Amino acid sequence: MSSRQTSDRAARWPPWRDARWLVLAVVLFGAIDLLVYGLGPPTTGWAGPHAALLLQLSVDLSLLLLTRFPLRVASWAVTVAVLMLLSEQLAPGLLTPVAPAAHVALPFATPAIVTNLVPLRRRRVVFTLVGLLAVLGTRFWDPSWEITPLGVVNTVLPALAVLYLRARKELVDSLRERAERAEREQLLLAEQARAQERRRLAEEMHDVVTHRLSLMVLHAGALRTSSGDPAVRSAAEEIRQAGTQALDELRDLVGVLRDAGEATAARPAEPTVPDPRALVHEARAVGEDVEYEVDGEPERATPTVRRTVYRIVQESLTNARKHAPGAPVTVELTYRTDGVHVDVTNGAGRRRADGALAGSGSGVGLLGLGQRVELVGGTLRAGPLPEGGYRVAAILPAYVPTRGEPR
Repeated sequence: MSSRQTSDRAARWPPWRDARWLVLAVVLFGAIDLLVYGLGPPTTGWAGPHAALLLQLSVDLSLLLLTRFPLRVASWAVTVAVLMLLSEQLAPGLLTPVAPAAHVALPFATPAIVTNLVPLRRRRVVFTLVGLLAVLGTRFWDPSWEITPLGVVNTVLPALAVLYLRARKELVDSLRERAERAEREQLLLAEQARAQERRRLAEEMHDVVTHRLSLMVLHAGALRTSSGDPAVRSAAEEIRQAGTQALDELRDLVGVLRDAGEATAARPAEPTVPDPRALVHEARAVGEDVEYEVDGEPERATPTVRRTVYRIVQESLTNARKHAPGAPVTVELTYRTDGVHVDVTNGAGRRRADGALAGSGSGVGLLGLGQRVELVGGTLRAGPLPEGGYRVAAILPAYVPTRGEPR
């Protein structure tokens, strides 16, 4: 016996919940046999008065082995049908009553047997047995309105119903699989499009913006060296430092945008990470009331995250200066191994906002800040407070892999 047949037989052992249905089928068909036997006359041959009932009950009891030995159960049903036919033709009254209460040519349990027989893989044997049951049940050589239609109902119709339901299930499964595959392909194409767009943006930023910033830094350095005016040299140095910082942050953004698996070029020395305390000192120098609190060690976060913290504080202080002049501002930074929390809150303005200063921005500062926070995998919430004032809160991861930044 092949391993395939062995596995098929092992798989046909019925679970307990299926065994209950088999027991119910035995009881149901056994009750039908007892009812027909009680309404009709007994057999009169040498096999005894209960021969027909015992044959029917033997087929009913064989249903308990239907899921394990379906071919043997079907073969026994065919054997019983042949014995019933031979008794009717050659020895009336031996195994079937001479004048039965119901003219049947097959065991009453035949529909259950056919239903479980058709789904098997051994199609040639299955259709042979079903065909024999159909021939014996319809008696096509001697058709009658009492036997032939009942034979079709007991054999052909159950087989067709099982084939239809099985084909419909396979069609539904195929359509579902196609829909899921199409959805996965659509998500994959969308992800590829986003990745390509991010790579294109990274290349544009690297090729265009970096080039212009590098020229600005070089010109500022040359102006600082060649000018004899101390004020000009100081301004040129500030421009050069600002440009260098912008280059560092631009490299950082390019590293986030590009694929992590792409080959990376050697990167220069680690750029300087700006400190939010410098922004607080600048705000206090121009008269703002700023309270600054830090909990934890900033070194727990990678440079990318610390620059994002710097930008959040910078944008928040700038907005407070524009729209709520004189309002107290609280900056709270919490550094943990699992993330960084940023909370900047300002109260209601104590002076009237300068219209020219308030309208000097582009109006998309918080929008761009939200995109930057989302780019590093964080979340940003910003909105007015019920008691007046405004709050900007962000939760950032402690580690964001970028080019040249080890964990």
